[in-house]
Amino acid sequence: MSSCSELSRSQEYQSFRSSVPLRKIVVDVDGTKGWKIYDSSPKTVKCPLICLPPVSGTADVFYKQILGLAAKGYRVISAEPPVYWNVKEWCDGFRKLLDYMGLDRVHLFGASLGGFLAQKFTEVNAYCPRVASLILCNTFTDTSVFSYNDSAAVFWILPSLVLKKMVMGNFTTEKVDGEIIEAIDFMVERLESLNQPELASRLTMNCINSYVQPEKICNLPITIIDVFDEYALSNSVREEMYKCYPNAKLAHLKNGGNFPYLSRSAEVNLHLQIHLRQFEGTEYSASIRTKT
Repeated sequence: MSSCSELSRSQEYQSFRSSVPLRKIVVDVDGTKGWKIYDSSPKTVKCPLICLPPVSGTADVFYKQILGLAAKGYRVISAEPPVYWNVKEWCDGFRKLLDYMGLDRVHLFGASLGGFLAQKFTEVNAYCPRVASLILCNTFTDTSVFSYNDSAAVFWILPSLVLKKMVMGNFTTEKVDGEIIEAIDFMVERLESLNQPELASRLTMNCINSYVQPEKICNLPITIIDVFDEYALSNSVREEMYKCYPNAKLAHLKNGGNFPYLSRSAEVNLHLQIHLRQFEGTEYSASIRTKT
């Protein structure tokens, strides 16, 4: 992938790529399903924070979280899935990934589709919990909020260009500051790097009828990170999240657009630390620090 955006050329991103290796972990028997993983140290932490990207995202979109939190002793993993065409397949694959990595329990930070899948994985495994807590960013509980439910079944045959235009329609660059524009440019690069099956499968999971049963997971510690400027989801979707998780802690960002983990990384990282701090000194600590 050619790197031309400001963030791709930044010293911070170049430092990330040179210091944190990209791994591919194959989890299925025929060798076709390979997860792409960035895993920060320390490996002695057995309940790390795992970041799950949106439709357009690759594993490196959370590089600011990996660098920022790893410097404070947290183990942060960013996980980009292979092609899965439905939520059940994705959840099965993610469980196999955790098994392969020897992780019995994890904290999940999911953005948009990544947040929806984090909730579904937690729900599906409620009988044998694998998730210690959730941080949900600009996400949703029901795919019916999108207008593509009826056409999602044919995404697999649509040309890549058509699919990318569908996604980029949500990337507004009006009334935004330079950091948000840089985040959008970076995400457009990542979107361009996805092939047709990768993008079609993600959009299918994003839009085909599916919803979360919050009563199965609302007892977990949950933080909801929201921005109050313009982003792809409506205010009613945000309000529905609050209704589903009435006990969740709310982390409001005045602005940040669709990708605040890039455009407002310092604020997002602070909220992640505040969320994870409650687990320090326990078996579910995501860092090597001990509680004082």
